[in-house]
Amino acid sequence: MSGNPLGYEKIPKLLKDYALPSITATLVGSLYNIVDQIFIGQGVGYLGNAATNVAYPFSTICLAISLLIGIGSASRFSLYLGKKEEGAAAKAAGNGIVLMAIAGLIYLAIGESLLDQLLVLFGSTKDVFPFAQQYARVTLAGMPFLIITNGMSNLIRADGSPRYSMACMVLGAVANTILDPIFIFLFHWGIFGAALATVLGQILSFFFAIRYLWRFQTIRFEKNSFRPSIRESLETCSMGISSSANQIAITLVQIILYHSLTYYGAQSAYGPDIPLAACGIVMKTNAIILAIVVGISQGSQPIIGFNYGAKQYSRVREAYLHAIKWNMIVSAIGFLLLQCFPQQIISLFGAGDTLYLEFAVLFMRIYLFMVLVNGVQLLSSSFFTAIGKAVKGAFLALTRQVFFLIPLILALPLRFGLMGVLSAGPIADFMAFLLSVVLARIELNRQKSLSQKEGPQTQAPACPK
Repeated sequence: MSGNPLGYEKIPKLLKDYALPSITATLVGSLYNIVDQIFIGQGVGYLGNAATNVAYPFSTICLAISLLIGIGSASRFSLYLGKKEEGAAAKAAGNGIVLMAIAGLIYLAIGESLLDQLLVLFGSTKDVFPFAQQYARVTLAGMPFLIITNGMSNLIRADGSPRYSMACMVLGAVANTILDPIFIFLFHWGIFGAALATVLGQILSFFFAIRYLWRFQTIRFEKNSFRPSIRESLETCSMGISSSANQIAITLVQIILYHSLTYYGAQSAYGPDIPLAACGIVMKTNAIILAIVVGISQGSQPIIGFNYGAKQYSRVREAYLHAIKWNMIVSAIGFLLLQCFPQQIISLFGAGDTLYLEFAVLFMRIYLFMVLVNGVQLLSSSFFTAIGKAVKGAFLALTRQVFFLIPLILALPLRFGLMGVLSAGPIADFMAFLLSVVLARIELNRQKSLSQKEGPQTQAPACPK
């Protein structure tokens, strides 16, 4: 007897084998901006840090595009494999790769042509603008490579090679980490050197990811697999919309948050630049925790998608609940570190005056107070996407950012000023958590009922000999 291990291997082992490389890959991906932030903070100062924060929405938009196509392609790929439709799986993957390339080039053209206007839109102040312009103009050149690499990593993972997927990201991050201090401190290229190191690392990861086109294990590509199809593209985007919508919402939140911080900061003792610089440090610190949660989510996606396609609902529920358990453990550790050692964490990103440190510590403790539960919404959104319920996944992805956080950021400061901006984060996190629990519970109960009705066919097959 033969079969895909996703259908019969024990869920804890599968989740470990798929999630750990995925966690490593997403962590490494988040380190691109964090390493830049640390070296720029040490070599340029807090205005340089503020500049990378202002340019950061370019990266989140880039990630949104790669998730839209990458998660969408990988979700369809896994569902087709679960149904034993290898030809359709190859078409979903091939069309997705072509779509990644087209989207990357369009994004580069738009970003470069509207760079100055977008930086102002993203919240740049007069003093920060020259640094942000220099940094963003270079890093935009690497965005097409990053979109393809991130998108391909989802397909590689779904094909059963999570370690190769991890290696794609690790190579680029290692190169970036080595080149950053050389370009900034040895060559004295400042913020330009940090941006160049980032792009060179992304190009290295891109070439390693493309090599996998000739190594797919579960499918065989043909010429027509890479023929662009509007229908295929729309179906792919519909499957990836929940993950992408969450990133787009994060970008929108970033823009509104930056403007709110500079506006209300100017009315306080901190001024407009200190809140902007501190915000980036807090967000990128939180990005480490979120990278782990995203890694767990991406690692569970092929398991959930395959078994749902195979109607093995008990395994789908088990994979989701194990992912939630891992998330809670990671989030608990993160909560303790953020609340107990904020000053030590912030000091990694360079020195500042007393007001800067005071506000950064306050920002970290208040805004990330509900970090313990904010990953449940992300995992639940990904869960609905993996089982083909893209609309529900997209709705859940938008709840925290659009329906809760943005209104709170706009409303609370009217009464509480700068502290109202900071308090919006934990309140939105808790509200999104409650909604996620309700929707996930309904779906899990539905699948439990299906398992009982379907009987033995929903059980996993025995391990092949």
